[in-house]
Amino acid sequence: MSGRIHNEGFRSKLMSAEDAAALVENGWNIGFSGFTGAGYPKEFPKALATRIEAAHEKGEEFRIGMWTGASTAPELDGALARTGGVAFRAPYQSDPEMRTAINKGITNYCDIHLSHMGLQVSQGFLGPLHLAVVEATAITEDGDIVPSSSVGLNRTYLEKADKVIIEVNSWQSEDLFGMHDVYYPIGVLPPNRGALPITSTGDRIGDKVLKVDADKVVAVIETNAADRNTPFKPLDDDSRAIAGYLLDFLTNEVKHGRLPENLLPLQSGVGNIANAVLAGLLEGPFENLTSYTEVIQDGMVDLIDAGKVTVASGTAFSLSPEAAERMNEKAGFYRDHIILRPMDVSNHPEVIRRMGVIACNGMIEADIYGNVNSTHVMGSRMMNGIGGSGDFTRNGYFSSFVTPSTAKGGAISAIVPMVSHVDHTEHDVDVIITEQGLADLRGLAPRQRAQAIIENCAHPDFKEPLREYVKLAATKANGQQTPHDLATALNWHVRFLETGSMK
Repeated sequence: MSGRIHNEGFRSKLMSAEDAAALVENGWNIGFSGFTGAGYPKEFPKALATRIEAAHEKGEEFRIGMWTGASTAPELDGALARTGGVAFRAPYQSDPEMRTAINKGITNYCDIHLSHMGLQVSQGFLGPLHLAVVEATAITEDGDIVPSSSVGLNRTYLEKADKVIIEVNSWQSEDLFGMHDVYYPIGVLPPNRGALPITSTGDRIGDKVLKVDADKVVAVIETNAADRNTPFKPLDDDSRAIAGYLLDFLTNEVKHGRLPENLLPLQSGVGNIANAVLAGLLEGPFENLTSYTEVIQDGMVDLIDAGKVTVASGTAFSLSPEAAERMNEKAGFYRDHIILRPMDVSNHPEVIRRMGVIACNGMIEADIYGNVNSTHVMGSRMMNGIGGSGDFTRNGYFSSFVTPSTAKGGAISAIVPMVSHVDHTEHDVDVIITEQGLADLRGLAPRQRAQAIIENCAHPDFKEPLREYVKLAATKANGQQTPHDLATALNWHVRFLETGSMK
């Protein structure tokens, strides 16, 4: 398998995952590659989990801090969460077992905007980084790392870590070489930063490879294992309806001259609804589209194949198994249309604002005034984290949030009097869409927003209770700018926790 390792010095450091894991010490902070189930190390985390479990069986303390790009996979997040050995986790996760560890208080979780994570690491806010573990497609003769299916924070972790372990994964296509654009000056700390020189989606401003100090590299591991590559669920009626409302909205914006005919660069969050929007674009009238986003999904690859999207920029893939195979087979073609960047570039507010990115992200709930909760169920239970949604929401040309109007078989309303947790304030949310309709909140005062959201987005089962709350709040509030009855504003959530339904 060592045909992917073209540097003799690195070949001399080949060892098993078990031997590499033996190098880790209790209390270390480890920066892992990986973003949305792509480009994460496959063998080392399992070996480290075994090491941690063995230490715990002996009654020894063994816990680590775990930093990533974003979510990873069961082989990383799940394997380490099961040990009870993750003391700290940042900046984003979606693994069920890691979620359980966080919600049980076993793991301290710091939910950080993805564009902020690299800066906080570089500034030392999270403490020392003892080890970076990064997946590679290959190692060049010069000792550079060819990244795999995600870039994430690999550049930062390789720079800041005391020690480095590289996993060379021969499952990843060698033709990925040339798809990546690794910009190093972004890592310079204030006050010495310059402008980020990206003015259009297709601008390439950096290197094709990641640099690494060979003296830091303590181990090289070989693997041949696929990314997580979770299949997408079939499109349902709700997803199609939400996508239809958004596409009609974009068409109307073009008609009124607020968007060009090929729109502006698109960003979409991960998931079925986002993929439905992309599928709608495939059938829609728009041509010569571009995307400046975090994650390249199946729908984006389909748009490239159809000639609808000319270039898509992100930091990672999030593909079904079928699309991943297609990517591996045709990586030489896709690298002319896809750019993978470090996430502090893909999510950089400066670029998002300059290019006028159209943001579309999912949510758990929104309240009648347009505040959005993306992360917590019933106020306290963490789901996944804010990810990069805040980066695009606050800085985009306009921001939209999408969700079905109900959950749990109709027991939960996604439109509530007051959100139980705030991730995106009313000041940053422009459009809310459910399968019921679309509320354009731009230029509206709070009470006008309430009417638009209730009448356009709430499920019929909850419209009248929301109207009644608005009437009650108007009589109980101490002002009429944003009227709330604080005594009852969260009653819907309390009722669900007590009875299993908001009704």
